[in-house]
Amino acid sequence: MDRSRAFVKDVKRLIIKVGTAVVTRADGRLALGRLGALCEQIKELNSQGYEVILVTSGAVGLGRQRLRYRKLVNSSFADLQKPQGEIDGKACAAVGQNSLMALYDTLFLQLDVTSAQLLVTDHDFRDKDFRKQLSETVNSLIALRVVPILNENDAVSTRRAPYEDSSGIFWDNDSLSALLALELKADLLVLLSDVEGLYSGPPSDPKSKLIDTYVKEKHQDEITFGDKSRVGRGGMTAKVKAAVNAAYAGIPVIITSGYAPENLIKVLQGQRIGTLFHQDARSLVPLKEVDARQMAVAARESSRRLQKGKKFCSSVADALEANEELIKAENELDISEAQLAGYEKPLIKTLAKNMRAIANMEDPIGRVLKRTEIADGLVLEKTSSPLGVLLIVFESRPDALVQIASLAIRSGNGLILKGGKEAKRSNAILHKVITEAIPDNVGGKLIGLVTSREEIPDLLKLDDVIDLVIPRGSNKLVSQITSSTKIPVLGHADGICHVYIDKSANMDMAKQIVLDAKLDYPAACNAMETLLVHKDLAQTGSFNELIVDLRTEGVTLFGGPRASYLLNIPEARSFHHEYSSLACTIEFVDDVYTAIDHIHKHGRHVGISTSRIHARGPVGVEGLLTTRWILKGNGQVVNGDKAISYTFKDLSIES
Repeated sequence: MDRSRAFVKDVKRLIIKVGTAVVTRADGRLALGRLGALCEQIKELNSQGYEVILVTSGAVGLGRQRLRYRKLVNSSFADLQKPQGEIDGKACAAVGQNSLMALYDTLFLQLDVTSAQLLVTDHDFRDKDFRKQLSETVNSLIALRVVPILNENDAVSTRRAPYEDSSGIFWDNDSLSALLALELKADLLVLLSDVEGLYSGPPSDPKSKLIDTYVKEKHQDEITFGDKSRVGRGGMTAKVKAAVNAAYAGIPVIITSGYAPENLIKVLQGQRIGTLFHQDARSLVPLKEVDARQMAVAARESSRRLQKGKKFCSSVADALEANEELIKAENELDISEAQLAGYEKPLIKTLAKNMRAIANMEDPIGRVLKRTEIADGLVLEKTSSPLGVLLIVFESRPDALVQIASLAIRSGNGLILKGGKEAKRSNAILHKVITEAIPDNVGGKLIGLVTSREEIPDLLKLDDVIDLVIPRGSNKLVSQITSSTKIPVLGHADGICHVYIDKSANMDMAKQIVLDAKLDYPAACNAMETLLVHKDLAQTGSFNELIVDLRTEGVTLFGGPRASYLLNIPEARSFHHEYSSLACTIEFVDDVYTAIDHIHKHGRHVGISTSRIHARGPVGVEGLLTTRWILKGNGQVVNGDKAISYTFKDLSIES
């Protein structure tokens, strides 16, 4: 059960309001499938001991559809040529109420459930005795396991225009359901709509985001509402108003889709669906959810002020060396707690050296990649540009933080980092040293550090402010992230890298390559995981020397079926296993073609990026850039192609 929905365990009485868009189809006819699924869920909740009260819309729409049909049947051809006036809404309500209730009664009888209809008006609620009697009647019905079905009696409403007038105690079935939730002391109000919940804008807009928990102070000025309901009176604006009123009076409200067949059950199981309105909303929304967006937005804003990354990389390199002892001290604490491999003595200097090397690269931002003359004096330039904000999730080794930060700074991108908990102190001190070295005019918020694993799901939702996710770690990590976000992911499924030694190989050279491929950075995804060896080398002294060298360096050896037998080593559990440590698999093959077949079957072809987006293979600064187009001219206009003569001529980049 989600923490923010834990209150549902105490729900006994709930009011379900179903909107017109759920009850009817687009043509005005009843949506029998949705109504049947709704009744089945109510039956299930009723049998579980919940006290269910239904508030239904749809009578006016259903009545209008039936009366239009009746009018059509009874009209002459001459009548049909005349302008067709709108049918009286009160007549529609009277016809529709009878038809709608008959359908509910039929559906519930099939499920062995008894239902009862109660029609109310705004005027009724001005009478205290009526309100008391309503409560007593509903309680009696519930005690008899009867499902009360309430609707506004639009047929006899005394308001001048009941479909437009928003005055009075309630003004539509959304506000009626909120009023009933208070009058009948409900524990929960569920408003069923034709969308998943409340969005930040019209649900049809791809930029609109589903709001999990409505926080009035945060969302009331951010939301842009679309059109009102296609068939009813309310729409999302009315639902939100009703939900806010009920929630701040102490009744939790959830707006969710009435199209999904199990949503009511899921709500009462505490699943995180729809939009929650609650008087304690701010405490239910984890601060990290707000902070995640703020962190991403701040990184984007800072990146726009990061014009040139060269001097910043050099400043960070100096800061790393100046704080070497402090960094190593924090790393020692991580080592003692998590038994990590610690920093080697020269590592900080190596990281600083590598960062200076990146700083001395040709400036990658704003480079002209292509120039095309569109017409005389009109030139289109394709230039390199930062992607925006990167989210990098990496496991264990904190030196990855420095490598990633240097690439992000040099490529002009904002950055959010999430490292492994085993290296939290090392990551924190490295982040502090790096961000303090960034000038104030850019701001230390250029690089954000996430410290809790629970924050990752919230970050992965931010496809409007985060442009690329790069997971660096195990196959499980990459797969989980890829399946949990709409943000493009630059990652690999596995880093099963192979080395093959042919019988014709120079064994001295081969030994150096194998040892370097395994020992230089065992946790890297391009480290050797499987060593394939020509079968004729199995009993040679040079190959035995290589085995001794690997063991001397602390490498644990596993074998395929042939190698485990010939070398008397444990058999590997799978050729697909990525060790990411001082371990590898050895197997003998018949020839180079057999080796290639093995690699095709068990490898992953590229060690860093196997996605289909812009960067593949080992990713450096260039892989963190995209392109923008700049059109330079002298006031040219198209004017239906009359005012311009196209040339489309490739120009020299140096021009």
